[in-house]
Amino acid sequence: MSKRSYAALAFAALVGASTLQAQAPEPPKPGPDHQKLAYFVGRWTIEGTMQPGPMGPGGAMTGTDTCEWFAGGFHVVCKSDGRSPAGEMHGLSLLGYNAELKRYTFYGIDNSGWGDGATGELVGDMWNWESEATFGGQPVKTKYTIKQLSPDSYTWRMEMSMAGGPWTLGGEGRETRVK
Repeated sequence: MSKRSYAALAFAALVGASTLQAQAPEPPKPGPDHQKLAYFVGRWTIEGTMQPGPMGPGGAMTGTDTCEWFAGGFHVVCKSDGRSPAGEMHGLSLLGYNAELKRYTFYGIDNSGWGDGATGELVGDMWNWESEATFGGQPVKTKYTIKQLSPDSYTWRMEMSMAGGPWTLGGEGRETRVK
């Protein structure tokens, strides 16, 4: 091959690559439903009360949640630290929005070995989350409700139904944004 042929081939490759690059689709962008998760971004103090039951002893719990956007702006990552009636607690959770299902998503883990996912919706100032799992060999359903009181404060309530039984209060409390 002559030098001219190599130069033509290199030029054709360069033009082809730039054409492919120009035709690459735009990366997806978060939509309005993703942006509603911004409410949780920041540092929060936790105050609550856990009820005695299958999840452990009852009593006061305190802690902090630190939440930030994950790269891309589709998910919020939260790290939690505190004390509960069962001792020290450390957790990590992900909040997102599934546009195909039109549902908010949650997945969390903690230092007790717990890990669970949930889906939810935002109706007015209420976040309503639901999950189904197995605990102690029995099916358990969980409802977790968050009521926004202000841009910097919300209350939460967790209810459970073990093996199709009645709904019982598992815990409730309040989170306040640290300014």
